[in-house]
Amino acid sequence: MKINRSASAAWAGGLKDGKGSITTESGALSAYPYGFASRFEGKKGTNPEELLGAAHAGCFTMALSLILGEAKFTAEQMDTSAKVTLEQVDGGFAITAVHLTLQAKIPGIDQATFEELTAKAKAGCPVSKVLKANITLDASLVS
Repeated sequence: MKINRSASAAWAGGLKDGKGSITTESGALSAYPYGFASRFEGKKGTNPEELLGAAHAGCFTMALSLILGEAKFTAEQMDTSAKVTLEQVDGGFAITAVHLTLQAKIPGIDQATFEELTAKAKAGCPVSKVLKANITLDASLVS
C-alpha cells in the first residue's frame, strides 16, 4: 500500500517582509498565514516547526495506540505534546531535536510494559523515522 498526502506553501516577498500561506489537502489549513515573524519572533501565524510537532505528536500517539492494541491494552486517554527545537548551526538553521511528552491513562498496564511500548512507538512511528533530529520522550501513566 502506498498513500500520498499533500500540502502546499505560497510565498511572496523577501524573507523578513514577505508573507506566506500553507494549505493542506484535507482543508484543515487553507491559506493559513506564516512568515518570518511567526517563525522567529513569536508573532501570530503558524510555522514549519509547530506543524512538524503536530504531525509528530499525532503520529506517535496513533502508533502507540496500535502497539497497545497488539499487546491487548486500550488507552482510556493519551495526550501528547511535541517540542521542536530549531537552532542556528554552522551558519544556518536546523531542527535539532523533538521532545515528546505523553500523559496516558491505560488500565491494567505496568510501568515496565508501558516504557517498552512507548519506546517502540517512538522509534517506529513514520514521522520519527523521517527525522534525523534527536527524539526524546517523557511518558507518564496517570490514574
